[in-house]
Amino acid sequence: MVTRTFGKTLAVFAAAALSLSFAPRDAEAQKAADVPPGETPTPTTPRVHHAPIASAEPGTKLVLEASFEHAELIRNVLVVYQTALGETKAVPFQRGGERGYIAVIPGEALKAPGIGYTIEVEQMNGTRFSAFASRQKFHPVSVIEDRTDAKERAALSRLGGRRSVVGVAGEYVGFGKTTGTTPIPCAAGQPTCTPGEEVLPAVDEQYYRVEASYTYRPLRTVSEFGFRLGLVRGWSLVPLSEYNEERYKVGLNFGAARIRFRLLDLWHLETELQTSVTEIGFSVGLGASTLIGDPYGSKLILGFESLGLGDSAPFGNRFYSRLDLVAGDRVLVSPIVEVTDMPNAETYGVRLIGEVGITLGRGFSVQVRGGYQARRSTSGGPGFGGSVLYAF
Repeated sequence: MVTRTFGKTLAVFAAAALSLSFAPRDAEAQKAADVPPGETPTPTTPRVHHAPIASAEPGTKLVLEASFEHAELIRNVLVVYQTALGETKAVPFQRGGERGYIAVIPGEALKAPGIGYTIEVEQMNGTRFSAFASRQKFHPVSVIEDRTDAKERAALSRLGGRRSVVGVAGEYVGFGKTTGTTPIPCAAGQPTCTPGEEVLPAVDEQYYRVEASYTYRPLRTVSEFGFRLGLVRGWSLVPLSEYNEERYKVGLNFGAARIRFRLLDLWHLETELQTSVTEIGFSVGLGASTLIGDPYGSKLILGFESLGLGDSAPFGNRFYSRLDLVAGDRVLVSPIVEVTDMPNAETYGVRLIGEVGITLGRGFSVQVRGGYQARRSTSGGPGFGGSVLYAF
């Protein structure tokens, strides 16, 4: 009896043990059962640790740092970046830096307003995934420009990217007939009088100017600088002890260098130094002006110019005001008032001038001017001129 009971009990325990050995296990239990004691499960996906960068300086290389978990599963890690122009490029991570690996985006790619980047991982099995951001949504990096750089870029864009300007200009100025107050003896060889004869001198006072110029526009604190070469020829009633028509001819050949400074956005200062050779000899000159307003739009200009300083080889001075008014996308209208004793006159005269500038396109522009000037209420004459400029 005891033997039977013991046999039945043993059969029950055997059946229970057999059913447990074939019972299904959940995934985690199965996974843990497959790992030998003392070892951790083998990962199937690597991980990337990276501290995002939010801003950078223009033109300075951007260094990205990262560290990897389970690098044995990684074949390659790339930084894919998109420039401000929409170009997409890639650079690899390489060993180095405090956090293990670095990738360097070149400085020429960092332009305002910014770039975007993502980190992509290629695994040993050939699969590829985005570990940080994505190509559909790049992580943005703002490229913060220096204020001066931003102003230069904006001004250059406004000028169509044209920094250099070459031009030629010409002008004729007539003051009418000027007559002296005291008779002087006629010099020998004059066709209009006999030697020793007392003559009241008179001359048609006038001059013309022709010049060529070059200007470069840095558009920074030094806004512009340039050079001019030209000549001036005229007739003036200069003081003489004898009447000699040839000696009333005046003129000079000159060269000038100028520079314009930006003091404020709407206030510029321009200075000029000149050298010249007149009919008397070598001389120097200078000029200066202040520009109040938009330097390439509506503005007020107040200035002066002196050709031939001192008494050794003078030619004259002029003081002027000019108001530039934008009359359209391509038209600039400029009323000008000028007070001058050019060419080498004893008294100052007043010039009233109007100038119209027209932008033709493709870097070309023309200016046409005309007006009237006089030294006395009883005498005066016309003035006209123009210029052609090409910007590139």
